[in-house]
Amino acid sequence: MTVTTELSHLHRTVDELRSIIDSVRGRYGDIPAVRRLVGDVDRLDLDAAELDTLPAPEARPVAAGPVHVIDDRPHDPSLWADADDEGLGGYHR
Repeated sequence: MTVTTELSHLHRTVDELRSIIDSVRGRYGDIPAVRRLVGDVDRLDLDAAELDTLPAPEARPVAAGPVHVIDDRPHDPSLWADADDEGLGGYHR
C-alpha cells in the first residue's frame, strides 16, 4: 500500500468517524463525552492533514538483529538425573 493510498484511507476513515460522532451527538446531545469525541476527531483530522504536507518517507530496510541459533538436539538426560519433579512432590521421599 503506498503512502497516498494510506493517507486517502485515513482521511476517509476520519470522515466516517466524524459522521458517526455527529449521529451520537444527535442522540446524546452536547454532553462532555461527546464534546471530547469531537475534539479527538478534530485532532485526528489535523494530524492527518499534517501528514499530507510531509514528504513521503523513504522505504527503510528492516534492521536485522543478531541471529541466535537454537540447538534442537535432545539434551543429555544426565543433566536431570537427580532432579525432582516440581509439583509432583519429588521421588526422593
